[in-house]
Amino acid sequence: MNKKIFLGFILITFNLFSQEKGVFSGGFESNAQWYLNDPCFLDEFYNPVSHPENPLRSNSYLLLNYKIKNWSFGIQGESYLQDALLNYNPKYEKVNIGTYFAQYKNEKIDVTAGYFYEQFGSGLLLRTWEDRALGINNSLRGIRFIYKPTNYFTLKTLYGQQRTGFDVSKGKIFGADLELALSDVLKMENSDLTIGFNSVGRYEKTDIVDPNFDKLTMTYGGRVNYSHSSFYISSEFDYKSKDAVVQVRNQIDNNLIKSGNALLLNVGYSKKGFGVDGTFRRLENMSFYSERLAKGNQYNDMILNYVPSLTKQHHYNLANIYVYQAQPNVIINDASLVKAGEIGGQIDLFYNFKKGSKIGGKYGTKVAVNYSQYHGLAGTFYIYSPQDYSTEFLSFGKKYFSDANLEITKKWDEKWQTVFTYINQYYNKKFVEETYGEVKTNIIGAEAIYKFNPTHSVRTQAEHMWANSDKKNWAALLAEFNFGTKYTFYVSDLYNYGNDDSRLRHHYFSVGNSFRYKSTRLSLAYGRQRGGLVCVGGVCRFVPESTGFSFSINTSF
Repeated sequence: MNKKIFLGFILITFNLFSQEKGVFSGGFESNAQWYLNDPCFLDEFYNPVSHPENPLRSNSYLLLNYKIKNWSFGIQGESYLQDALLNYNPKYEKVNIGTYFAQYKNEKIDVTAGYFYEQFGSGLLLRTWEDRALGINNSLRGIRFIYKPTNYFTLKTLYGQQRTGFDVSKGKIFGADLELALSDVLKMENSDLTIGFNSVGRYEKTDIVDPNFDKLTMTYGGRVNYSHSSFYISSEFDYKSKDAVVQVRNQIDNNLIKSGNALLLNVGYSKKGFGVDGTFRRLENMSFYSERLAKGNQYNDMILNYVPSLTKQHHYNLANIYVYQAQPNVIINDASLVKAGEIGGQIDLFYNFKKGSKIGGKYGTKVAVNYSQYHGLAGTFYIYSPQDYSTEFLSFGKKYFSDANLEITKKWDEKWQTVFTYINQYYNKKFVEETYGEVKTNIIGAEAIYKFNPTHSVRTQAEHMWANSDKKNWAALLAEFNFGTKYTFYVSDLYNYGNDDSRLRHHYFSVGNSFRYKSTRLSLAYGRQRGGLVCVGGVCRFVPESTGFSFSINTSF
């Protein structure tokens, strides 16, 4: 369905319901930045790095929705002027219509034509979503049909092509997902039990002469979720049929044809004041894109599945310098760097000491402990012709990452609250980033919140990182002032004082404020951006170092 047909369909529908009153809703968001020259930032030859040719850039989005009876319509316009913010997908340019949809929904059926977002199970085979901070919008353009005749039976089917910039990919995507709530069927009053099955296919022609792989790549998955009282457990297994492996960017390997699989297990127990949660995941050759040659692109463009890093999502700045990224890919063309996936997991535990106890005190004390660790898959790798590998299912290979952390939250009285955090990390840059080196860090963080009254407060945060290599030691400070529910002002600084090269010992300072009125939020800031990864929910985007002013507005109606 192209844009002209879709807009014509909306006009016809408006005429059909001209006597009815529908509901309009939507939102507008704009993020702009004015980049400035900063003589502190140097290239590999220690020359100053200039600001981009177009220093004033913005990403803007206007979303309009209209609902009338069982019908819903939506359209999103996007503007990237004069260019998109630094390191966003270069396919986002100028002004255009990004997405549009028409939907009919009642109690049993749900039909959507145009662009839509969907997730099967945990997303290991299919998840399409939008995250503007990461520059991700991998929605599908086509048709989706959901059938739910009873409370315990849900069937989803879809067909489409994936968004890439303001166009769609060449690969054709189709899939189905079936979920059964067996606890309703079996009338289990105190437990919940659901099972699900799904399949996703990608059909893509390539320019390879006499390919050793099929145009069609199929994936299959099954899942089980069970909970009873305070206990829960869920598991999922997925399989990807044999397909050509892409090791080098923009190069399909016609001789290395491998299947892939994923195993995810989550177990937990939670009640008032105590909880423990454990997650295990194994990935082997599980990257999945709507076009094979999109594999490994830095913009997450045309990615079909959702493979986040399952580690602690820290709110401290220094703890996010060496942040883990999931490793589902295959690389065996270098004897010193071979990998076919990852295996590992994390365990999360919290305990609230009761009010009135010796440790809890008058207001109680909260303690949270988290540990995560990931390795490469152990196995046999053949890097010379013919390239090949075989893995051992539950064996741990080279260590990629670990993170052990402790957080203690203590409320002292009605006005004071403190948080203390200790973090120990191991980060294998060679295997995670495919560069070189290993980094071991120890981080401490302290946070204090003082409430002048229920709506006015000040929050201060101090951090320090000891690192044995790379950029070495860091220190950071933050002060945030909240004046009611509408206005916030902050000042922060990250200082890489331990860098071995004195020319690279930078202060990454920032001063900013935000104002909120009803559903509108405005913010303005000035400062330096530390180069590295910006992550949301375990998915990351690389940003370069920069200095300048930033402005954003976000409103809904």
